[in-house]
Amino acid sequence: MSTVIPIRDAAADGVDGLYSPAKQKAANRGAYGSLPLLSLRRVKMFLGAVKFKLFLAFCAFSVVVFVSSRLSSWMGWNPHQFSSVSSTSRGGYTVLINSWKQNSLLKQAVAHYASCRNAEAIDVVWNDSEPPSETLKMHLNKIGLLKSQRTHKPNFKFDINAKDQSNSRFKPVKDLTTDAIFSVDDDVIVPCHTLDFAFSVWQSAPFTMVGFVPRMHWLDKEQSNVAYYRYGGWWSVWWTGTYSMVLAKAAFFHKKYLDLYTHEMSPSIQNYVSRERNCEDIAMSLLVANATGGPPIWVKGKIYEMGASSISSLKGHSQRRNKCLNDLISLYGTLPLVPTNVKAVSARNEWLW
Repeated sequence: MSTVIPIRDAAADGVDGLYSPAKQKAANRGAYGSLPLLSLRRVKMFLGAVKFKLFLAFCAFSVVVFVSSRLSSWMGWNPHQFSSVSSTSRGGYTVLINSWKQNSLLKQAVAHYASCRNAEAIDVVWNDSEPPSETLKMHLNKIGLLKSQRTHKPNFKFDINAKDQSNSRFKPVKDLTTDAIFSVDDDVIVPCHTLDFAFSVWQSAPFTMVGFVPRMHWLDKEQSNVAYYRYGGWWSVWWTGTYSMVLAKAAFFHKKYLDLYTHEMSPSIQNYVSRERNCEDIAMSLLVANATGGPPIWVKGKIYEMGASSISSLKGHSQRRNKCLNDLISLYGTLPLVPTNVKAVSARNEWLW
């Protein structure tokens, strides 16, 4: 009697046709048969992680684009906000020097600003009943030509005002070749590299004032529904970190504001400024703020004041400035000044930023 011994199917027992209990257990657990599925699962997980990272990167990029588009308006740097002002400046800038009986300082100022590479023209606002001598005009013109670093020498001329009026510094200038005006007193020197940086800031926001001398205002009290404001000098700005004006003694603005100041600003304001002889810079700050609805821009930079002490050091100056501020706000019928704490700083000159 013969015994039949069953023969196992090799394909069922293993890859190599040899049966092994260990292989059988592994097969039952899926260690061999599920290897392709496991690899596919890992690939899907990897692709999913990559897609997720790409999604996060896209979201981050979208946020950056959104913030960048809004940042200019948050900071008051929207060059399209004031459509009547050009967003670019032809050439460089015109240096508008306000001068008053300080010939030696005027010579230093002309020599310095003529050496700045972006100074396209220099215009001296002469506020004196006695016109400048021909010798002085020839000497200043010669200084400008000698000191200039430009191939095209800056244009130089005098704008003579027979009467000593504060409004004269903002009269329109004939034959201007630039949109940018750098208004400066004859006893103030701004280094050329600092001036060039401020000019680049102004080009990014040509509708506003960009300057080196910040000032502020704040509500002091209100009685009978009438507000009284205080004018804050440098120490107030330093203490609070806030400002709402930059003075025209060292500031860029668009040439359009010369026309607005002279021809469109209320005659009552011009008459007040002419009478007080101490308020034209506040009036210009109010004018620009009223036109733009935005704040000025304070540029960090060292400036140098030459000669004797400035008018701000005279006794009673703060009281006169308080009076000017409140009277001009009353004449405007509104308070257009916008406080801000933004300061333009050149990263090239900063160790930490």
